Amino acid sequence: MSKKVLSSESVILVAIACNLAIAAAKFVAAGLTGSSAMLSEALHSLVDTGNELLLLLGASRSTRSADEWHPFGYGKAMYFWAFMVALLVFALGGGLSIYHGIVSLMTPPPLTSPIWNYIVLSVAAVFEGVSWRTTQTALNMQRRAGESLWKTMLRSTDATVFTVFVEDTAALIGIAIAAAGIALSHAFDNPYFDPIASLLIGVVLIGAAVVLARKCSGLLVGESLDREQVIKLRETIALDPAVESVGRLLTMQLGTDSVLLTAAIRFKRSLNLDEVEKAIARLETSIKLVSPPIKHLYLESGALQASGS
Repeated sequence: MSKKVLSSESVILVAIACNLAIAAAKFVAAGLTGSSAMLSEALHSLVDTGNELLLLLGASRSTRSADEWHPFGYGKAMYFWAFMVALLVFALGGGLSIYHGIVSLMTPPPLTSPIWNYIVLSVAAVFEGVSWRTTQTALNMQRRAGESLWKTMLRSTDATVFTVFVEDTAALIGIAIAAAGIALSHAFDNPYFDPIASLLIGVVLIGAAVVLARKCSGLLVGESLDREQVIKLRETIALDPAVESVGRLLTMQLGTDSVLLTAAIRFKRSLNLDEVEKAIARLETSIKLVSPPIKHLYLESGALQASGS
């Protein structure tokens, strides 16, 4: 198993351990205090735990070897399971939080001592911070100079890392909202702030689900490498002394560590067949040095096709 897959699994395992501990503590605090915001946070952490188990399943399925029915491998299985995670965050995380917030607005629970809520939220913030920091470290390994962490996440093709990062970011925002709702309820002796916080947590979770769904759907359909990488690959091919010009160059992400590349190349007319074969072998080596994830490479020599990049 590759180093990157191991890194991805580490991210999932850290997230599972943190979310299990957080969910248990939040449910206890919600039971003791009757806080709607705390119950929403408990449901959120429980859903996140289930989501990470799905990601672990996806990581395992995506490493299966290519076969007759799936000649390019099972890499996209990871994106399917990440998309399932997005649906669960939307329906169970966001939907249940909004539902419980509405119910509590209709019949707000009486205010009780918030001390347990504050203790649990503080502990949750620490655990979520540890998990978030783990995903941040993984994203920093993919980060380009001057690039924001959010842009790196949007560019990332590692479903494990970008999914857990979005979940943890939403969780930290949710903790802040829950704490604010509980504090305002007691500061103004008004129980309605707490269920309003539950509604806001639901909105945050739905927003996170939409971000994940859009990201995963693009990768499932077939996403190209970004423009910067495509330009670099085109330049690498064009620099070979045997190449006269480069036509259409297409790429598609097949998984976290797997990319398909096809390119139409016109070689210099003075080359014989043996020289063309050597040039193709040389190009394959150069291309994989520039972009190691390219596992499937098809170079079409002869007449150029219309440029598509």
